[in-house]
Amino acid sequence: MSINNKKTFSLESIVRPNILTLKPYRCARDDYSSGILLDANENSFGVILPKNDDKLFKENGETLTLGIENLNRYPDPNQVNIKERLVEFRKVPNIDYFFLGVGSDECIDLIIRIFCIPGKDKILITPPTYGMYSVCANINDVNIIKVNLDVEDGKFQLKTDEILNVIKEQKNIKIIFLCSPGNPTGTALSHESIKILLEDENYNGVVVIDEAYIDFVEEEKNKNGSLVKWVTEYPNLIIMQTLSKSFGLAGIRLGVSIANPNIIQLMNNTKAPYNISALTSHVTYTALSQQNILKMKSIKQQIRSEHNKLISSIKKISGIGKILGGNDANFILVQILDKNDQNIVSNDRAHQIYKELAENHGIVVRYRGNEIGCEGCLRITVGTPKENEILLKNLSELLEGDKKI
Repeated sequence: MSINNKKTFSLESIVRPNILTLKPYRCARDDYSSGILLDANENSFGVILPKNDDKLFKENGETLTLGIENLNRYPDPNQVNIKERLVEFRKVPNIDYFFLGVGSDECIDLIIRIFCIPGKDKILITPPTYGMYSVCANINDVNIIKVNLDVEDGKFQLKTDEILNVIKEQKNIKIIFLCSPGNPTGTALSHESIKILLEDENYNGVVVIDEAYIDFVEEEKNKNGSLVKWVTEYPNLIIMQTLSKSFGLAGIRLGVSIANPNIIQLMNNTKAPYNISALTSHVTYTALSQQNILKMKSIKQQIRSEHNKLISSIKKISGIGKILGGNDANFILVQILDKNDQNIVSNDRAHQIYKELAENHGIVVRYRGNEIGCEGCLRITVGTPKENEILLKNLSELLEGDKKI
C-alpha cells in the first residue's frame, strides 16, 4: 500500500509538559560499562549462587547459560545488543526506534503516562479488545472512550467513520489503542482503516497498534500483516510486539515498542532504570539469533497446522456454533450453542462448559461471552496435538454425551 502522509503532527503539543521537561535518571553505566566497576554500590564479591546452577537448558548441543557469575552487576540500561538483533529481525533502520519493556503492559502504561494528563485526557479503544488498555487508563485516572468493532458475522473490523466522528467531537483523545490481530477476536485489522486514522487531520494524537500475535498472520494469504515498516513514515504511530507468543517466552516478560525515535526517547526518559533484568536480557538475546528465529518460524508452522486441524475437528461436534474472526492468531474463538435450541448461542452453557472443563477435567480455556460480539464464546489456545486431542474428547462428551451439559 502506498503511503501519502501529508498530515502535520506535533509531538510536543500532545505530550504532558512535565514529561517533555523530565530529566531522566542517569547512571555512570549509561556511559561506561566495562573496567573496574565501583560506581553502583553492587556486591563486588559476587553472587551467592553456585556456578553449577548456571545452565538453563541444553538442546541440539547448544547450552544456554544464565551468566550467573555476572548477576551481581546491574544489566545494561540500554540493552543495545538486543536492539541490534531486533533491527535485523524487524527490518527497522536502527536501534533508536526500539524501546524494551517488562512485557507489553509496561509499554502500555508508559505510553498513557507520557501522553495523558490524569483527569483530563482520554484514550479510545475498540471492544472487544485486550483488557489492559482500560486497566492502565483507570490506574492513571484517564478516561476511556469506546467505539465497538464491527462485529457482524464475526467481522471484527474498525468502524472507521464512527471513530472519525468521535475524534472530531472530543478533542482530548490522546491515544487510540488497536489490537491487530485482536484479542479475543484473532483478526488482523485492515491496513486501509488504520491508515485513515493515522492521516486524519482532526486527530492530534498517537495510534498504538498491539501486534502481540503478528507472527501468526499468514502474510502470503493475508495482506494485513505487520505495520512495523510504517514507523519511518508516520511519527504518530507506535507498534507494540512481544516475545511471549510466537517465541514461547511469556515467562521472561519482554515487550517491545517500535516508533519514531522522538517517542522512543520519551519512553526511555520515563522508564525505571535497569527495567530489563539480566536474565531476561540474556534469554532474549539468545532467542533472537538467526538459528532460533528459524526455529520460531518452524514452530509457528506447527501451530498453524494444529490450528487448522483443531478448527476442522471442533466444527464436527454437535453444540459448537461458528468459529468467529479471521483466525490470524494462535487461538480460536468458538460459539457454544444452546442445549435445547441449536439455532441460538448460549452464554450460560458456555460458562458452564468453561467451569466444568477447568474444575473436573483439568482443562483451562477462557470464557469470553461477556465481550461485545462474543456472546456464547470460548477462546481456546491451540495446544499440542495431545492437548488438542484431550480437549476435543472432553468437549464432545460435555456437548454430545449422555451427561451433556
